[in-house]
Amino acid sequence: MIANQKGKTERFVEMDVLNAYSNVRAHRKIGCLVRDHSENKEDIREIAKKALGWRSVHRILNLGCGYGWFEEALDSRFDIVVGIDLCDENRETFLRTADNISAECLFVRLELPSPIDMPSGSFDLIVSTYSLYFFSGIVSEVKRLLAPEGTFLCITHSERMLEGAEELCQLGRLRRLIERFSAENGETCLKNYFRSVDHIDYLNSLVFERRDREDLRDYVLFKKDAIASDVDSDRFEERLLQELGRKGILRLNKNDRIFIARQ
Repeated sequence: MIANQKGKTERFVEMDVLNAYSNVRAHRKIGCLVRDHSENKEDIREIAKKALGWRSVHRILNLGCGYGWFEEALDSRFDIVVGIDLCDENRETFLRTADNISAECLFVRLELPSPIDMPSGSFDLIVSTYSLYFFSGIVSEVKRLLAPEGTFLCITHSERMLEGAEELCQLGRLRRLIERFSAENGETCLKNYFRSVDHIDYLNSLVFERRDREDLRDYVLFKKDAIASDVDSDRFEERLLQELGRKGILRLNKNDRIFIARQ
């Protein structure tokens, strides 16, 4: 019964985290904020793009596609781009973005992991950026849907995400969500299904100075649902701002890892 209750609680946390990604405007705003406060100024999408061979990529599937963040960085032309996401609010923006780079585009609202009603070998490239920890059980379906020479690209957080903030407040449930598929354990998971798994580390910190108090507030507000089960978000914000005022600078771990798995 205790384990059952814990599972339910973790599920509520997961759904609360997803709430933030249904607001396209807020999601885009926080993306700009993260970019502006990142020590590493290289776009992680560009690093991922350089690591892939695009000549044979004509059909793309994006799992947890959101509003089309990854597609915004693509400049080639593809036969079809398909996005799957739980948040139907992302449909219009994703389709508008995908339409710019593909002859055909499709958005499917589906809660993952679950069977995907598409033929085996349908895609040359399957992508999951900052989302596989929500549905890590989908990897066997990814393998089925990939063409024989296909590639699975995923980008995920380190389990040390927000290190710095956790010195002030423990974020256990958010950490457990990331641990479902993280920089630290992703390779082990993928090697159960793919013949080749490579990775590229993206080392980064978010840096806030005293003049950035409002940006730090906005960042905590975006994470509000994600941390609510661990700590009162107003109290969390207050403690971060106090630490910023005391030190004059606040660094939050934002290390990520790019995985490239091949059939």
